[in-house]
Parts: sequence; structure tokens; C-alpha cells
Amino acid sequence: MQSIDVLLDGDSMHPGKRAKITAQDSSNKKMNVYIWDMDETLILLKSLLNGTYAEGFNGSKDVQKGIDIGKMWEKHILQICDDHFFYEQIENYNKPLLDSLREYDDGKDLSDYDFSKDGVSSPHDDLNKKKLAYRHRIIGHKYEQGLRNVIDQDTMKQLDDLYELTDRYTDRWLSSGAKNLYLLLLVPGYVSRLISTFPYDFSDLSAARAFLEQSSEGKNSTPHLAAANGVTESSDSKSDKVNILVTAGSLIPSLVKCFLFRLDDLIMHQNVYSSWDVGKPKCFSWIKDRFNGPNVQFCVIGDGWEECEAAQIMKWPLVQIDHRPSGSHRFPGLTLKTVGYYISVIYEPSNSESDEK
Repeated sequence: MQSIDVLLDGDSMHPGKRAKITAQDSSNKKMNVYIWDMDETLILLKSLLNGTYAEGFNGSKDVQKGIDIGKMWEKHILQICDDHFFYEQIENYNKPLLDSLREYDDGKDLSDYDFSKDGVSSPHDDLNKKKLAYRHRIIGHKYEQGLRNVIDQDTMKQLDDLYELTDRYTDRWLSSGAKNLYLLLLVPGYVSRLISTFPYDFSDLSAARAFLEQSSEGKNSTPHLAAANGVTESSDSKSDKVNILVTAGSLIPSLVKCFLFRLDDLIMHQNVYSSWDVGKPKCFSWIKDRFNGPNVQFCVIGDGWEECEAAQIMKWPLVQIDHRPSGSHRFPGLTLKTVGYYISVIYEPSNSESDEK
């Protein structure tokens, strides 16, 4: 684990100094913006806790085992929230983004800052907004550093074992067919070199994670360059891509879920939105303003009514995920080809009509 002095240098982490790339910077390229729901889409948790995932298999799965797995995840999520992400202090001060208060962060070096004694309270005044912004800066930096730099090896082993247990129980929702999906994203000429150096066993990558890799690489990308706002730029590709997460959960636990379910290198913390207080339509409108341009295509992927309603308001395509065995779109199974069809129906109707014939 890295020294707090190294992690918290105020100048290097000042939010105002982060690069920002918009769709207009790549005006000759298309940009695909994939807007994901989290629970029951990228991960399974609620349906484990309430037994509905197992019940869909008509007795072939042990309902109580799924509930126990869900409770273990819940315990780890809350523990890391409290121990490393200031959740006990700021639980009631949810914001839609970590960068929501960045204008109040003065870039102070926080290596000697005592967060236990600054008396942070409801951020209705500039002073408390600054205190909350400091915490958001630390959270963002820990997220960027990765889980293995935050927790000890024993806890990491427990989480790795729990991930594998969950993966097996959910029929590799977290891990089917990842090798072929990952190969689809590689730029020609890099394949043989990357296979020999890639840090994961392909069989251990999740299907949901593999789709994210296919749609946009994150901070460990080699063939493409991921900008500070998570947009993947490729000199070999005709399009840029970005994964955005819009979750109905509160922000800090949602960031921790990304951490624990191995999504943090595929979805940058700047691209995690909490709709808890503002609703998904508001978050979607912010995303449209952020990435809006003549060649931008948006696509929503999720399981709930909120993203369905918000997608209809924005007139964006929606791929509806269903975790039931009979579901038409689930993991494993969802591919970029399927998502591309939904996008073409809205943005290139003549192409989708040709595909149907």
C-alpha cells in the first residue's frame, strides 16, 4: 500500500487541473456513449439478497446460498465504505458526482490533514463544501490507485474468493466467453503482444466486464489512450467510446461496488453518477450536455423502469437487461453487435432496415 504522502499531493490531484476532452475535440469521429445501470445489470446483488435470482431457476439453484453470498458482499461494501471512503462522516451528504464540489477544492496538500477532527457537517456553506470536496478528492484518488493499494492482502484474498464463488453461482454472469469478447476490441498488430503480457486469465474475466472492455478500455489500456474523462481515443479507430455509470444508489457505495466487482479500471470515477437525489432523467441530461456533438450516439443499458423512462425522454436507444434465464438480453450473451443494432435503429434507421431484409 502506498504512502499517504504520495497519494495526497494537493497540486497533482487538484480537480481543476484534470484534462477534459469533449466530443467536439474529435469532430471527425463518431463517439459512442454507453450509459450503464449497475445493480442487476453489470452486477447481481439485490436479486441475490432477495432470492429472486435463484427463484427464476425453478428450484435448480439454492436460494439461501444466493442470499448468503449477497450478505457477504453487503458486509464488504459497507466495511470498505466506512474504513476507506469516509462513509460514516458523509453518508447523509450524497452528491451526484465526485466532481460536483470541485470548485470548492483549493488544492491544499492533504497529507497531514486530520479528517477526524475537521468537524465536517451538512455542506450548506462554503467551508463545509470545501471539507466535503477534500474527501471527494481522496476518494477519487484511491479509486484511481486501485483496490489492491487500499486494502490488505488477506481482505483481497477474501474478495477474490467471493468474486469466484459469485461467478460460479451466477453461471458466469461475471465471467463467460470473455476471451473472444476481449479479442474483439484489440487493435490489429497488438494482438500477439498483448496476449503474452495481459495481466488476467481470460477465463476469469466477467462477461459484463468483457463487454465493457469491448466498448471502452479504461485506465490500464494499451492499444488505445483513455483520456482523463474516460473517453477512449484510438488512432486506428473511426470512433471514440466511453462507459458511463448512472446508478440509483448513493455515490460512495456505488464507487465501492465498482471497486469490488473489478469495474474501476473500465469506468473512471468521473463517469460514475448517482441519481439518488436528482433522478436519472437529470443525470442523462447532464451527460448529453457533457458529450453533445454532431457525431455522438448514446445508448442506455439497464434493467429498470428509471432508465427506460429516462431513455424515452432523451429519445435514446435502450437495451433492457433481464437476469432471468429466459431473458433476451443478459450476461453472458450481450455483444456489441446487438447493442449496435439498437443504436442503428435510432441513429441510422436506413441501415437497420437493410439488416432486417
